[in-house]
Amino acid sequence: MSRALTLFCLTTLTLVAFAANSVLARLALIEGEIGPWSFTTLRFVSGAIILALLVGPKTGWKAGRWSGAFALLTYGIFFSIAYLILSTGTGALILFAVVQITMLGWGYTKGERLSPLQWLGFTLAVAGLIYLLLPGVEAPSFIGAVLMTLAGLGWGAYSILGKATGNPTAQTAGNFLRAAFILLLLSPLTFLFAGEIAPSPRGWILAIISGAVTSGLGYAIWYHVLKDLSVTRAGLAQLSVPALAAIGGVLFVSEPITWRFLLASFIILGGVGLATWQKRVIK
Repeated sequence: MSRALTLFCLTTLTLVAFAANSVLARLALIEGEIGPWSFTTLRFVSGAIILALLVGPKTGWKAGRWSGAFALLTYGIFFSIAYLILSTGTGALILFAVVQITMLGWGYTKGERLSPLQWLGFTLAVAGLIYLLLPGVEAPSFIGAVLMTLAGLGWGAYSILGKATGNPTAQTAGNFLRAAFILLLLSPLTFLFAGEIAPSPRGWILAIISGAVTSGLGYAIWYHVLKDLSVTRAGLAQLSVPALAAIGGVLFVSEPITWRFLLASFIILGGVGLATWQKRVIK
């Protein structure tokens, strides 16, 4: 197999894995197989185990940071709670849009300047997100959208914190280990005071697959292929994740795709594509 074909296959595999996280969460949570805290805990614990085995527990722990762990927790907890309410594709679209907008906004505060074309893309992405959330028959739950927005801010913050790392896989392992430690520490309180249900066997399986396979192994493969992808190609490749998640929602959760979602997806993903198209940053 040629190097180019291998890169394409691995990139496609990771994008499917990222989209599968949304499908697995929705499947587990909508059918009451597991509660959001248990899903998040099992996801991070299983992901931490896989990543620690890949890089070594000591190496991972030393590379991680508590700030990264708390950003991960913000993402993971609100992600799970939001998927009690939002459809698979809508949740992924809001998450993806907020992450990209957060990173673009952070770059601007740090002195990065966008070209007119990138400003147009940024404006379109924000406008598409606003359109998706406008009141109406096909509008998603406002509370669910707020929760997923918080998840997107958490993942955006995590991406910003890890941007300068020399070994992203090791740092991710350390951050997962720290996040899993916090979740396990607080889990007894959740079961006592929040009325969290005990996971069913299927809930355990879905959460562990999400953590060990589509999160742990997915991130490890993604960081491997990133070495051979330009920033622009990596950003544009991720445009497919909300669409893949929506397809997964149709196939596995029997969710309909609305015209509002399709139009909002076109505007948001087109806007993000324009905003990330130019690799060179204008100052």
